[in-house]
Amino acid sequence: MSALVNLIVMLGMLVVVPMGLRLIGSPRLARITRLWPLLAVPGAVALWLPRGGTATALAVVYALGTLALALHAPPRLARTRSLAPAEIAVLTALVTPSVAGLALVAERSGHELFGFDLEILALTVPHFHFAGFAAALVAGLVCRAVPGRPAGRFAALSVPLGTLLVLAGYFIDDWAELAGALVLTAGMWAVALLTWQDVRDDRQDRTTRALLAVSATVLVATMLLALSWALGEATGIPHPTLTWMAATHGLGNALGFALCAVLAWRRLKETTTA
Repeated sequence: MSALVNLIVMLGMLVVVPMGLRLIGSPRLARITRLWPLLAVPGAVALWLPRGGTATALAVVYALGTLALALHAPPRLARTRSLAPAEIAVLTALVTPSVAGLALVAERSGHELFGFDLEILALTVPHFHFAGFAAALVAGLVCRAVPGRPAGRFAALSVPLGTLLVLAGYFIDDWAELAGALVLTAGMWAVALLTWQDVRDDRQDRTTRALLAVSATVLVATMLLALSWALGEATGIPHPTLTWMAATHGLGNALGFALCAVLAWRRLKETTTA
């Protein structure tokens, strides 16, 4: 499982996050976007090294990058003075990679942060790149694209809320985590529905439409898997193992949802600005 999780995390670090930052379209993010490879490559290398001082030092470089990204959120909020749903989603996308960065440092150093074992910390890293950054960003983009749809506002609010509840569930209990999974799933299914019905357009080229269709379709299956795992953890009924979840839910969300979505939105942005 560790090799697969590492590859998924590398995709988030090296591709999804920098592409997503460009989709936010803020000139104030231009510098950190340009510097991101210098921050992400050490983090990617740290994934493959044995736990210890070198891996920890490289992970710290990446964590500092995620912290610098999170520090863009307070001045953005002060500048816009907006808590509109789409803006909340963007702020969430800016902050959540720092949770992944902190978990990466703890896991690479062999430190069970807040009592969580190293396996959970290792899985927290991809979770907050994809369920945190990518999901919140795409929910915000969808909300902006369909300003007249209440479902868009629901998605842009419930994805950040669900992510926060899942994080809180780590510290409370499995039932709280299940509640977070329910909220997050509802938000992601709203993203999928709006992407399929409203964002996809006959005027778009075939590749863009295909990418949007895949990103929407994959969410239906991957979030069902997330619900089944959270329900099983809370109730004790049979549910997928973490290894199976990484190979299905994790890989599907990384490739089928996050990568396809950011590629599609990049193409849409290029078409709009052309």
